[in-house]
Amino acid sequence: MASEDELVQYRRDGGVAVIRLNRPERLNALIDPMRERLADLFQQANRDAEVRAVVLCAAGRAFCASGDVSTMGDFTVASARERLQLAHRMITALAELDKPVVAAVQGAVAGIGWSMALACDVVYAAQSAYFSQVFRNVGLAPDGGAIYFLAQNIGLLRAKEMVLSGRKVGAQEAYELGLVSRVLPPDALEPAALELAVQLAGGPTLAYAYGKRMFKQVYAQALASYLDVEAWAQSAALMSADHREGVEAFLAKRAPVFQGR
Repeated sequence: MASEDELVQYRRDGGVAVIRLNRPERLNALIDPMRERLADLFQQANRDAEVRAVVLCAAGRAFCASGDVSTMGDFTVASARERLQLAHRMITALAELDKPVVAAVQGAVAGIGWSMALACDVVYAAQSAYFSQVFRNVGLAPDGGAIYFLAQNIGLLRAKEMVLSGRKVGAQEAYELGLVSRVLPPDALEPAALELAVQLAGGPTLAYAYGKRMFKQVYAQALASYLDVEAWAQSAALMSADHREGVEAFLAKRAPVFQGR
């Protein structure tokens, strides 16, 4: 298996840090080493005074097709808790970045991959991008702060419909709903994201940090409090028969038969 440095790449170009998911053969589906490295890199970018804006992007035809289902299905209480703690550390490090973060997404933006995009400040999407809350397909509740971020952006009613149905939301619909900042041709996606990041890196970094903290105060519940509830719900779901059935069905490429337990 590729090293953590290869699975998630990092480079700094002037005041812009570029963090790239690099597992294109698996549609950048996350595995634990990637979660751990992403958390470390988000924190590194936040500490580095030379970094004044961040671009989060991905190699290949998809941004991130959620977590790698092949690593799921046989959790213990301890391993489920460890997986969630790692995911929460990653999402919190991204959401708590004081510098502006621009996501450049294409193809599948699913599950926790969509959570990562939602945790960014600006989302540029290629016309090929489609978004989905795929957790239901493997018998899980949403994680990575998905409900927290979705409800803030589009309200509870529409967020519930997306979570419960797991349907695909195209780039244009996502833009119309306010989930995407711009929709661009695929070849213009990263250049536009980098151009914006360079512009933001030349801005008032300290004022941006204060502004981001003010935005967080608009909502009553803090992300940390929400993630505590999410950890309880997802830990139970990870141990369910429906989750095991969902994983087995996914790997066998058949429709799952959920029993509600």
